Amino acid sequence: MKKIFQTLFVGSFFIGSYSCSLDVEPNDQIAKENFFTSEQDFRAATAPLYNRVWHSFNDKFYFGLGDGRSYNLFAPYSDYIYPFSDLTETGLTGPLVEAWRSFYVVIQQSNNTISAIQGSSVDEEIKNRYMAEARFMRGVAYWYIASLWGDAIITTSQAEIISNPLVPKRPRNDVFEFALRDLEYAAKYLPEQAGQAGRLTRYAAYGMLSRVYLSYSGLHDGPNSGSRNQELLDLAKMAAAKAINEGPYALMNNYADLFKIENNNNQESMFALQWVPNAEWGANNTHQAYFALGSEITGDDAAWGAWTRATYDVLLEYERNDKRRKATWMADGDFYPEINKANGGYLVEHENTYVNVKKGVVGSNKDNPAISRMNSGLNTYMLRLGEVYLNYAEAVLGNNSSTSDATALMYVNELRERAGLEPKSSLNFEDILHERRVELALEGQFWYDLVRWSYYEQQEVINYIDNQERAVIIPFTYNAATNTVTIDETVDAGTRAVADPDPSIFFLPYPESEVVQNPLLREAPVPYEFTEERITDELF
Repeated sequence: MKKIFQTLFVGSFFIGSYSCSLDVEPNDQIAKENFFTSEQDFRAATAPLYNRVWHSFNDKFYFGLGDGRSYNLFAPYSDYIYPFSDLTETGLTGPLVEAWRSFYVVIQQSNNTISAIQGSSVDEEIKNRYMAEARFMRGVAYWYIASLWGDAIITTSQAEIISNPLVPKRPRNDVFEFALRDLEYAAKYLPEQAGQAGRLTRYAAYGMLSRVYLSYSGLHDGPNSGSRNQELLDLAKMAAAKAINEGPYALMNNYADLFKIENNNNQESMFALQWVPNAEWGANNTHQAYFALGSEITGDDAAWGAWTRATYDVLLEYERNDKRRKATWMADGDFYPEINKANGGYLVEHENTYVNVKKGVVGSNKDNPAISRMNSGLNTYMLRLGEVYLNYAEAVLGNNSSTSDATALMYVNELRERAGLEPKSSLNFEDILHERRVELALEGQFWYDLVRWSYYEQQEVINYIDNQERAVIIPFTYNAATNTVTIDETVDAGTRAVADPDPSIFFLPYPESEVVQNPLLREAPVPYEFTEERITDELF
């Protein structure tokens, strides 16, 4: 396994606050004039932006929201999943509070890093490169916030928040515009090649821009307009094309290999959170502990995934013999040679009436020394080339009912070929949504796909969620050999209480603690005054 940021990260520092609220005094301020004197200093300062600041988001919210709320996951006893899948979260829901905190930690740490770099006497070209790294992180955090809460606080200075914590929220479109300014800056100034394995390139920024342009394209004509902004769709297509054609990335040959520790920072990975093997809390990836079926996998007591399972709804998505299913979901009869190697591998042996999580489950310390209790050592994908392929195809489809565009088909069919499936001869929206759901399942993405869709066909998305029948616990049997799920007519279906989907589900409540500290979150948003212009034309 490549040791990414291990030495650098453990010895690095935070310039400012690592706290829940936006208005807490920094407790470890370092005089920037004494530290930021070289590129090595910049590298150390930006290293925590790849892991520690995202930890509270990654810990549970990444999959609890992205896959729980979209109903890929069924976890009736996991309070970090079922409030989202049941559409019943509140401003007190723990992972929601932690995610808000984490996003603003990313933002404030990025702000502090940018400020410190700006004040340095180092060469401007080097300064721009590392400010671009911080602005990429800040832009991604604001995209998440815009997608989840809509209207939100925009801050570029922790000092300003400390002096005046009563800050108005800004309109969702302004939050998107702010994120785009950051990501466009990143696309201009990040290097073409990563200076260190796992670090960003400008083509990762183009890839992320393809996602954000695509999202923003639906926000212009109303939630049931049925159409997206063509100029933004074109930008999404161009950004994806730049990332694909000019960047140093390529698809992995084997889908399952994407989720093995030894392949961290592989050729398909464009932006991944970099977790440190055997690290302390905050630099560790906890996902395996929440997903693993039992301690015979992890070799310790941190294996709480027996009741974290695939929904009947998501299992219906897998075509017969789709290789992605086994790499994502662990069913009765599946065999994994990379787990429990000392005993010849791991064979799943339980009833065929449920399916557990595989993606993110990597085995024990005996299988790989990078694994430890509550730390899989596996990077967390935030963006990979497979998604950018799908972004390109969706942007090409745009407002059309279908497309036979050769390039869009080539990208989608490359993913399908890797999965062992027959190629498509044309694509419609349902085809692309299906591919996104199975290609990126358990990578924290599908809820954001539904939110993006809701920007211009909101009622269609509400109908889609309603048709998932979340209130019904459907008894089924599963055939792992063929990826076929069958309703078990001999067992009565169960029921559970879930909220009815309506337009409110596309906005999370603000954390109650934040509203108490800043009552302006209850008020109408105030337009943001931008101090810089977009640089879109310089990028294409």
